[in-house]
Amino acid sequence: MKLTFGDRLTEANRQTGTVLCMGIDPHCNMIPALFGNAMAEAGSPQAISAIGDFVSACLDSAIGKVAAIKPQAAFFEQQGPDGMRLLQHLGRAAIDAGMLVIMDAKRGDIGSTSTAYANAWIGHDAAFPSDALTINPWLGIDTIEPFLNRADATASGLFVLNRTSNPGAGDLQEQIVDGAPLYTHLAAMLAPLAAARVGESGISSLGIVAGATWPEDAKLLRTALPNAPFLVPGFGAQGAGAENATSGLRRGVAGWEGGIVNSTRGLIFPQAAADAASIADWHAAIDATITENNAVLNAVF
Repeated sequence: MKLTFGDRLTEANRQTGTVLCMGIDPHCNMIPALFGNAMAEAGSPQAISAIGDFVSACLDSAIGKVAAIKPQAAFFEQQGPDGMRLLQHLGRAAIDAGMLVIMDAKRGDIGSTSTAYANAWIGHDAAFPSDALTINPWLGIDTIEPFLNRADATASGLFVLNRTSNPGAGDLQEQIVDGAPLYTHLAAMLAPLAAARVGESGISSLGIVAGATWPEDAKLLRTALPNAPFLVPGFGAQGAGAENATSGLRRGVAGWEGGIVNSTRGLIFPQAAADAASIADWHAAIDATITENNAVLNAVF
């Protein structure tokens, strides 16, 4: 029987010794010329070739060194059909290599539309293969049911947008309703759903997005959702340090558990990699950056 997503995530945390997640967002203007002309016309053979080589190199550097990868679908979608095929290939190649894949597509709709999104994005046999998907719950809790059904059927996970890292998040999430901010009401609604999906590791397959930029809020959310894995954006380039990024995580037997801390620009676009004179030098720079970020996160355990 296939392990639940929560158990696979915990296993990945323990085997790699980290909660670090590599975000793979192929910003065309930041991809080094070593990989080709990513700034060519969107969807052109030149752009697709450069982006494909770059994301494959990112995956090669991630394997065995981070707990998961998190491709952002928008950067592939803007390249048209061939860009989406790159995303398919990246997801399949990562899964075949034993990596956890969190598809950051932030899907959310009603009824049969949610079912179609779920079928497309959740599971190893989906059109865009993944271990977990980010979803938007703000159309109502009933809209996540099709995603839950698909996740349950495929032993996959979900990360529900709850307390996001962007500066404008408070426009809605901090609105006070019945004496408490809206994001805490959402957490209360998710709590029984998460509790029903706890695996042998003690971690659920239903998690939330909880930005590193709001560490005190993350602590409140951990109390409300003791077993939910947290996907933590905002670490590194977005300004949050290791102590804030780990504020909502759990202390495991040998290190942080109970989620993943995402870094994108900090991991795949460090200055040393931008200055690399060869692909080998680029890989060395990325590997050194991953090692450094792992050490920073583990230092506050």
